[in-house]
Amino acid sequence: MLTIEKVALLRAIDIFADTPDFVLAAVANIAEEIDLDANASLIEEGALGDCMYIVVEGEAWVHSRGQTIITLGPGQSVGELAVLDPEPRSASVSAVGPTRVFKIAKAPFDEAMADRPEIAQGVIRALCRRVRAQGRLMAEMQTGPRS
Repeated sequence: MLTIEKVALLRAIDIFADTPDFVLAAVANIAEEIDLDANASLIEEGALGDCMYIVVEGEAWVHSRGQTIITLGPGQSVGELAVLDPEPRSASVSAVGPTRVFKIAKAPFDEAMADRPEIAQGVIRALCRRVRAQGRLMAEMQTGPRS
């Protein structure tokens, strides 16, 4: 895939939405394309993580102990925390059918963030939005939806 095509895909992802294209080109250069067969494992719950993935084509199933957490489609990412703070994975991720992902490893991502702080700022903003959304969801589960 050409760099310009990767940049277009990255721009559509929430963690990179506010990042200028010339900065995304640096991320595109470190994104490794991986093709997965149906049911292929991408992330194993409990394994130490050191990369994130972006679904380019197909779907990825995020699950824990046989329970579905979410199904991700094109333009969605998983494992972002591992590029910031490597810890054991909190869930497993598997390809639903034939799936293509971008893999972004921690070491090159750290270098890209050091060179381009806009990348880190975008990741932090996106993760903050997710934490807030999860907080609202948990509050609704306890008190019921707001009218």
